[in-house]
Amino acid sequence: MAFKDAGNIKPFSNRIWLASPTMHGSELNYVTEAIQTNWVSTVGKNINELEARCAELIGRKYAVGLSCGTAALHLAIKLCGEKLYGQPKVAHGSLEGRRVFCTDMTFDATVNPIAYEGGEAVFIDTDPTTWNMDPEALEKAFELYPDTRLVVIANLYGFTGDLTRIVEICHKHGALVVEDAAESFGATYNGLQTGMFGDVSIISFNGNKIVTGSAGGLLLTDSLDDANKVRKWSTQSREDAAWYQHEELGYNYRISNIVAGVALGNTEHLFEHIAQKKAVFERYAEGFGDLPLRMMPIIDGCVPNYWLSCAIIDESAMCRQVRGEREALYIPEAGKSCPTEILEVLARFNAEGRPIWKPMHMQPVYRMNPFVTKHGSGRARSNAYIAQTGAVDAGMDIFRRGLCLPSDNKMTAEEQAVIIELIRRCFE
Repeated sequence: MAFKDAGNIKPFSNRIWLASPTMHGSELNYVTEAIQTNWVSTVGKNINELEARCAELIGRKYAVGLSCGTAALHLAIKLCGEKLYGQPKVAHGSLEGRRVFCTDMTFDATVNPIAYEGGEAVFIDTDPTTWNMDPEALEKAFELYPDTRLVVIANLYGFTGDLTRIVEICHKHGALVVEDAAESFGATYNGLQTGMFGDVSIISFNGNKIVTGSAGGLLLTDSLDDANKVRKWSTQSREDAAWYQHEELGYNYRISNIVAGVALGNTEHLFEHIAQKKAVFERYAEGFGDLPLRMMPIIDGCVPNYWLSCAIIDESAMCRQVRGEREALYIPEAGKSCPTEILEVLARFNAEGRPIWKPMHMQPVYRMNPFVTKHGSGRARSNAYIAQTGAVDAGMDIFRRGLCLPSDNKMTAEEQAVIIELIRRCFE
């Protein structure tokens, strides 16, 4: 076996999490005030202050608090769809069968709202030098589908691709950009906060994010009209009438004043959390110095928030591994390892890691959607790339060889040293 012996290493008595909420006490103050003053609905001071604080921090004019990041993405995509194609009939979404270019290697919450609005996601391959959307593949997609006018980009694990170039490509082709910054709150590219690059952008306060409200999210825009429209949609599209008057489709998507209070208190510690996450990333990088294991790349101009620390195994050090739809198998080899083995070893010692996001074009629900690499249309492959990596595209290769490491900001340096040692032993 590659993992021969744990020696005197014992399982952690307290689980080491991938990423868990970190509370500081200030959150309770905002929640307590909301309860004591009886503002426990979807209106209140916490919501107003959270919107104002985050808009100012990011640099946008307006923020709208919503029930979760997915709700924010849904209304962002609906908003852009109506800007591009007009208001649909009630029975149809704002995209009505139109194509939308989308990051391929991401969580499916990035993609699902396209389907909610009746659109067809076209997945854009991943740049192996950034692990984010490949600008060359995006250019190729506009050549293949020149009528596309909406692009959804996600900032993976708190790191960015070349956002400036990607946005320039989109605007050159007359396309609007929705930026999914759910994972990257506090990260910057070329001095601008993520959340500034979309025509409409979103962030998330999900329980595992770098700032959490237990739930919740924000839609970010520089248009007061758009902000007001989203607020109206999120409260069931009630018209300004004494009775319940509805003239268009609405949603129950507004954030709770209680959830906003938790997020508001947690936001006060954003940069503290980023510093802690950066320290975790750098300890892994130092600890893996002589291993055939490299950390997720950071491109020039990007200052990540280091939400998750991710790594990829060198091709030459990969043992044989195969994954089905729900199970994975591997054959241990001396001096080699694979994500499945490392994650199994970590789990055995009560530490949580995960595979890299499985690319959307590999997901059964989206397997028939178009997929574009820089080499060509649909599912065109580069024989040279297949021969070199054993994978058919960059995203698939990163998924095959990559993994998310325990990244909790409450993990001590001593605990992390044990995790590093366990991983080192996987390559013995």
